[in-house]
Amino acid sequence: MGDKANAHPGAAGRATAADHPASLRNVVLVGHSGAGKTTLVEALALTAGAVNRAGRVEDGGTVSDYDEIEHRQQRSVQLSLVPVDWDGYKINILDTPGYADFVGELRAGLRAADAALFVVSASDGVDGSTRMVWEECAAVGMPRAIVVTHLESARADFEEMTRICAEAFGGDDPDAVLPLYLPLRGPEAPDGHAPVTGLIGLLTQRLFDYASGERKEAEPGPEQRQLIEDARNRLIEGIIAESEDETLMDRYLGGEEIDLKTLVQDLERAVARGTFFPVLAAAPAAEGARQGLGTVELLELVTGGFPTPLERPAPSVTTPDGAAREVAACDPDGPLVAEVVKTASDPYVGRVSLVRVFSGTLRPDATVHVSGHGLTDRGHEDHDVDERIGTLSAPFGKQQRALTHCIAGDLASVAKLSRAETGDTLSAKDDPLLMAPWRMPDPLLPLAIEAHSKADEDKLSQGLGRLVAEDPTMRLEQNPSTHQVVLWCLGEAHADVALERLRNRYGVQVDVVPHKVSLRETFAGTSSGRGRHVKQSGGHGQFAICEIEVEPLPNGSGIEFVDKVVGGAVPRQFIPSVEKGVRAQAARGVAAGYPLIDVRVTLRDGKAHSVDSSDAAFQTAGALALREAAADARIHLLEPVAEVSVLVGDDYVGAVMSDLSGRRGRVVGTEQAGGGRTLVRAEVPEIEIGRYAVDLRSISHGTARFDRHYARHEPMPQQIAERIRERTPDS
Repeated sequence: MGDKANAHPGAAGRATAADHPASLRNVVLVGHSGAGKTTLVEALALTAGAVNRAGRVEDGGTVSDYDEIEHRQQRSVQLSLVPVDWDGYKINILDTPGYADFVGELRAGLRAADAALFVVSASDGVDGSTRMVWEECAAVGMPRAIVVTHLESARADFEEMTRICAEAFGGDDPDAVLPLYLPLRGPEAPDGHAPVTGLIGLLTQRLFDYASGERKEAEPGPEQRQLIEDARNRLIEGIIAESEDETLMDRYLGGEEIDLKTLVQDLERAVARGTFFPVLAAAPAAEGARQGLGTVELLELVTGGFPTPLERPAPSVTTPDGAAREVAACDPDGPLVAEVVKTASDPYVGRVSLVRVFSGTLRPDATVHVSGHGLTDRGHEDHDVDERIGTLSAPFGKQQRALTHCIAGDLASVAKLSRAETGDTLSAKDDPLLMAPWRMPDPLLPLAIEAHSKADEDKLSQGLGRLVAEDPTMRLEQNPSTHQVVLWCLGEAHADVALERLRNRYGVQVDVVPHKVSLRETFAGTSSGRGRHVKQSGGHGQFAICEIEVEPLPNGSGIEFVDKVVGGAVPRQFIPSVEKGVRAQAARGVAAGYPLIDVRVTLRDGKAHSVDSSDAAFQTAGALALREAAADARIHLLEPVAEVSVLVGDDYVGAVMSDLSGRRGRVVGTEQAGGGRTLVRAEVPEIEIGRYAVDLRSISHGTARFDRHYARHEPMPQQIAERIRERTPDS
């Protein structure tokens, strides 16, 4: 690792279809917003020859803007794929959003990749959300490496950043996080900052100078050799230890010089096992330069140190009815098993699906079976249909280069899959299969919307359907209690993007309205009411009288209707009419317009007329009786209470518990969750946690996450209930 680029200067360029999984590498870039992921992707594409300068794609002799369609701002909130060729390998580079609101796009990138490259800024350090993603990768054993960016910053300190990464990512073994290269600094500037102009390879013991804009290799001088000796020894020991090559460790400790080829093989083994995490440095190319600092070294690590798709365990696969199926890992000749990892809508070609093939080979114009898990709570269908594949292509900015096929281990864009959505499985139509889904984060920020005009109302349903088809982290709710259309999002930025897509992509203008929670009413004590509906206006009149008693029931009992009429005071055929009237009035509410629950209504007595009594009359009487009983009783306004679990770093437990108390929450317990974190369990009124997804992120500096589940309705404090009643018309 260190001389391939110079030996094969022309072995680079834009990716085409791969013919064998061993020649593929799928790597996802992870890091917080501002760490420089997208800039690094462009620098890697420039070095690989996929672009002729930063941000420009060369295609058929013409040059078009790389960002003309996929603007930086748009790309910063969605998963994007940049395939490049390097030294005979096809590298699929997946760039993920750094904003926490778009963790769904990040999870899709992790699903599609075989290794992760964590991008950290030398000037900003490692944030809490990046640590959480690292833990996710560790849980599934995903190989990882770290690249330090923003070395041009006056505050940049590569050595200190490496120490921070070892502390954040190394766990109990800081020697599992070590640099492969040390920065080579140029002359000190007047401000005292010495810019990084090159790298010193610790394994190769070669110097790579980028000062001229081209990577030049040289022999290190005596001062550099002295600088790298201790770091090189520590690196070799770390690689050998993490690769678990005990015989090699004995030879090394015995003073034997280990050859470079053996060290590189051990490095690849340790990285592939997910036990060793090399640290590299990178910076974009200067104006007019062809290669950015460290980009060649990164491409060499990806091709020579990261695992092939063949080394990824076979996915868990079943038939649609749940029967387990054994599928060989990454066999291009095996049964087709592919997954839609991203769905987007293009104004010209319609729906475009980014697909990762795990087994078999995908070809244009083939008919495939689409199977889905059905996220009905989020507005998604449970798919079980056949669809025809449109064109296959390798995306790169506005360019879509047609592919003849896409083998196991590769990724491709598929046009015109009208039914398939993110997370769906594509398989042979005569052998339908289903992959186990990846974990989707729960959207916990409600966004209540209304169509801006009648024209928007006609288009709203279709626009929302397309929106949730693209983004499985978004949940669409048609709330039957509040009659609101609610988009549940992951955060404010997620909500803003949803509104922007509705407006600009689907031509739907909506208004955001206050989100309502499902309040209820109940009786605080026993009360009686008499409903009298007597009218005579010529011809048949209306006559119905009923007397009821209302008493409260335990939480969750609903409405119970009991008939205790004796002597036929209310004819048997009209008793269901009274019940129907009572239940209709209960649904409308008796105090503030919210449904009445958890009461027993007992029909005690009444009167009827042989001619003028009717079903409608007794329905009206039943409703009047319930309203009269409510007028003489104390009515509780009930609010929904949620069980909330917050996983937070120990440093922020006090702030989180204090905040929950300020939301009228009751902390019911805490427990240690490992890794310096605590799980806080509380019961909190839902009316107080509408924006908790946003507020918790601020309180914990992005290091906490929570979930919530409905527990029950319980009485609201009197002063808050009075304020709500005052805002309710005709309460």
